[in-house]
Amino acid sequence: MAFRAARWSWSRAGLQRLAVALLWLGHGVWVFLGPHPSRHWAALTGSVSRPAQGLAAHWADWRANRRDAGRTLAQVRAENAQLSAELAQLKVQAAQNAPRLAEADEAVRLLALKKQIPLDLTSARVIFATRPATFGGLILDRGLDAGLVPDQGVIVPEGIVGRLWSVGGTQSKVLPADAPNASVAVMLMRSRATGVLQGLGSGRALIRYVSNQEVVQVGEAVLTSGLDRVFSRGLLVGYVAEVTQGDLELRVVVNLAAPLDRVSHVLLLPPQPPLEVQPPFIEPDQKPQPRKRGTP
Repeated sequence: MAFRAARWSWSRAGLQRLAVALLWLGHGVWVFLGPHPSRHWAALTGSVSRPAQGLAAHWADWRANRRDAGRTLAQVRAENAQLSAELAQLKVQAAQNAPRLAEADEAVRLLALKKQIPLDLTSARVIFATRPATFGGLILDRGLDAGLVPDQGVIVPEGIVGRLWSVGGTQSKVLPADAPNASVAVMLMRSRATGVLQGLGSGRALIRYVSNQEVVQVGEAVLTSGLDRVFSRGLLVGYVAEVTQGDLELRVVVNLAAPLDRVSHVLLLPPQPPLEVQPPFIEPDQKPQPRKRGTP
């Protein structure tokens, strides 16, 4: 026996009930929303869209920050490149001006030295150095044209350099005080013992003819004695580096005060200068301290 499925449909009573339910639902919604339902709809819509708006704001801020960061990084790189170029330019200018500044400083120091020594001093510039060679010396840019003659003393603010060995028309050669064939009459500052300075090379020299009876201390200043009539008395030569006893005399090794390998400008004493001049080279800590009254 076959059964046919009945088709589902609303009855008249069911439709009436549905209509009444919808009316009550609509009335309830109207009562809940009140006379101005648009405000509630706007609030509901705002609540629903607020997360999306926040996300969009965050996205916009992130993109703006990325854009600003990229712009800032580009600006920083541009500023760094500009500063690097300016620094390189300043370094080039400093390198170009360094010789002039050194020459100006040397000129100021020589001028101060001229004011300390009441003699007619002649300035000259070192144009070439042959010190590394055997019996080498310094070549000056002055000669007979400036009235120079052999055996004039050569000095710098630090101390004596040597004497003129040969003089040409426009140039002259200096025999440094540390040359093996150089000699300078010197005296020790503390004991006033005299001797003859002979070069050992490399900025060192040996004082000969100092008696074993003399008391010589390491670090003691060595001055010119003026007995050779090349240098006046009291000009700084150097400082005692070593003292050893010999059979008849002391062996006194001296480190010369003048930087012979770095001399660029010099002053020349007049021929056969006076014996006494104001000693300008003695450093304050090397001067002998005056004895207090009552002390031995």
